[in-house]
Amino acid sequence: MELLNHTTYINGEKNPWVVFLHGAGGSIATWNKQLDAYKPHFNLLLIDLRDHGKSKNIYPPLDRYSFEMVSYDIKKVLDNVGVSYAHFVTLSFGSILMQDYAMRFAHTIDKIVVVGGVFSGSFWIRAFVFTARFFNIFLSYRQMYSIFSYVLMPYRRNQIARKVYQKNATQLTQKEYLKWVGLYYEFFNLLKTYHERTSDHNMLIIMGGDDYIFLEGAKRIAFQQPHTTLKVLPKVGHIANIESPTLFNDLSLDFLMPQSERQATIIPSDTN
Repeated sequence: MELLNHTTYINGEKNPWVVFLHGAGGSIATWNKQLDAYKPHFNLLLIDLRDHGKSKNIYPPLDRYSFEMVSYDIKKVLDNVGVSYAHFVTLSFGSILMQDYAMRFAHTIDKIVVVGGVFSGSFWIRAFVFTARFFNIFLSYRQMYSIFSYVLMPYRRNQIARKVYQKNATQLTQKEYLKWVGLYYEFFNLLKTYHERTSDHNMLIIMGGDDYIFLEGAKRIAFQQPHTTLKVLPKVGHIANIESPTLFNDLSLDFLMPQSERQATIIPSDTN
């Protein structure tokens, strides 16, 4: 099987790995504001999900998608690169993929960082999903993305992330988009299954205070799971790693690697 497009940044064989999973409509470029902060401390693996970024025309083609398929897509990239154990950093819809992946391949995961996480089938989330399905009847997915970028990030202070979200909408074709929409049939069952289990992974959830659709679900999962911590960034929207990259980087790196270790890290020289 053809692998998903991926990029690696290697910073020494003994350094831990961090795997980045973007959200719906995104790509490896979602994490541009994290690279310089993470590179001195970790080996990085960034993955374009099927149909996203440069992961186009992945063989064999499939008529419909499942969360199981996506998890195995990701695992095959890790196996190919030689990553047996890693931290994972995920965004938005990527947090749902992470939940399925964690239930299948828990042994490959150290710590998890989630930004703009989706954890609960609340009224707002169900309304969001059902409305999206209704508009699919007569709107293109690019029009859908434009509309829902304002639903998810309605304030003027969210406009930088909103523009990135809208730009990403140009990457998928209508046919590709509808395959991902088909995951709706598994969506709520997956959230329910993950919510009812106890996770052994240490997880940091970083949410924007403006993320009114998904914030309550993040609060509930943080209260329920004993190894989960929630940080809420005031006046920040759904895509906190883009809206407030410095704060996101500091919080996530402090979680993955204590400040004392960050200060002690020696950045390898490019010269002999």
